[in-house]
Amino acid sequence: MLKDDEMIDFSTVLGSAVHDMKNSLCLLNKSIEDINHAINQPDSKTSEFLASAHYEAARLNTGLVQLLSLYRARLNNLPVNIEEHYIADLIDDLVASNKNYLNHKNMSLEVNKSADLLWYLDSDLICILLNDVLINALRYGENKIILSVYEENQNLVFKIEDDGPGYPKSMLNADLIDMQAFDIRQGRTGLGLFFAHLIAKAHSKSNQAGFISLTNGGALGGSVFVLSIP
Repeated sequence: MLKDDEMIDFSTVLGSAVHDMKNSLCLLNKSIEDINHAINQPDSKTSEFLASAHYEAARLNTGLVQLLSLYRARLNNLPVNIEEHYIADLIDDLVASNKNYLNHKNMSLEVNKSADLLWYLDSDLICILLNDVLINALRYGENKIILSVYEENQNLVFKIEDDGPGYPKSMLNADLIDMQAFDIRQGRTGLGLFFAHLIAKAHSKSNQAGFISLTNGGALGGSVFVLSIP
C-alpha cells in the first residue's frame, strides 16, 4: 500500500495524459492536412476518408478537454476566465480550424456576424463548445451550415443551423439532460450536451445564467443549436 506522501494525484496524472494525447492529436491533424495537400484534386472517396479522419480526431480532442474540465470541476462549478473579446476574432478562429473539414465534406458555411461586437466571456470554453457543435453539423449536414452571432434581449446569441436530418427526439429536451439517462452501449453518453450546459450556466450576470437550446427546422430544415449568454 502506498504511503500518504506516495499517493498519486490523479488530477495531475490525468492532466499530463490529456496534454500528451492532445499533442498526438495535433500531429495527427497535421498529417491529415499534409496528406490533403499532397493529393492533387482528391476523388470523392479519398475526401470522404479524410473528412472522417478529421471528424474523429476533432471529437477525440474535444472529448479529452471535456473529460479533464469535468474532473477538475467535480461536475459542480466549472472554473471560467471571463475577459472581453472581439467576437469576430473568436468566430474567425473557429472557422479557420475547421476549414479543411469543410473542404473534405464539400460543404458551404455561411457566417453572419458583426465586426465590432464585444462581449465578456471565456473564449476557450466557448470555442470548445461551438467547435463541438460545428463539427457535428459538418458530420450530419448535407450541403450547408449557417453560423450566426447577434445580440438579443441583452444576451449574446450563437446559432448553428444545418440541413441534415435534425436532432433525434431524445436530444431535443436539452434542459432536462441527465447523464444517467443515456445508454453508453449505444454510444450516446450525453457528455457533449452536459458540458455545453455547464459552460453556458458558468456565464452569468445579474442573476441571469446562460443557456442552450436544441430544435429542428430553422432556415435549413435541419438541426438548430443556440447558445445564449448574458
